[in-house]
Amino acid sequence: MRLVLVGPPGAGKGTQAQFLASHFSIPHISTGDIFRANLKSGTALGLKAKTFMDAGELVPDSVTNEMVADRLTHADAEAGFLLDGFPRNVAQAQVLREILAQKSTPLTAVLELAVDTKEIVLRLSGRRTCRNCGKVWHIEFEKPSTENLCDACSGDLYQREDDKGEVISHRLQVYAEQTEPIIAFYKSEGLLITISATGSVSEITARAISALSN
Repeated sequence: MRLVLVGPPGAGKGTQAQFLASHFSIPHISTGDIFRANLKSGTALGLKAKTFMDAGELVPDSVTNEMVADRLTHADAEAGFLLDGFPRNVAQAQVLREILAQKSTPLTAVLELAVDTKEIVLRLSGRRTCRNCGKVWHIEFEKPSTENLCDACSGDLYQREDDKGEVISHRLQVYAEQTEPIIAFYKSEGLLITISATGSVSEITARAISALSN
């Protein structure tokens, strides 16, 4: 099973990726994890990315593409994988297609988690993160026992900058401009499967597994 997971910020990709990867016994590969691993190990690609990051610039697609291509050569990805956070645009989707074509291992499917904008804003704006342990709570869906205090470690809870209203709007705009076009791209490739990502985590997971199994 070779999967790509797509959806807007707040769709629950990270959560669902873990459950789906476990169910299908494939590695969950996120671009964030790839970057951290390369930076920590001091690889040539990690050092290349660091030069851009240290200069306050975005890491170019070419470096990200190389990191993903390298990660897909690891032994644990031979039987399949779930990509989360890549591709982010049509150019990267075309690069991924080329990488997999060289290995004769095309994608099995692209799973889109669909959520309406109001639900996304509610999910993200209500998140509160512990300054101490990093656990994420929600003022409506997963309230701590004591307001603004983490149940896990009693640390202070705060609202991250990227969970504030104006930043959420910008993130959704960036997604619509840069990432949403890959949905049309994968639909034209006959790979797109879309499910509703509204409901409980377990309901969404069951929905996803059923859609992918069919």
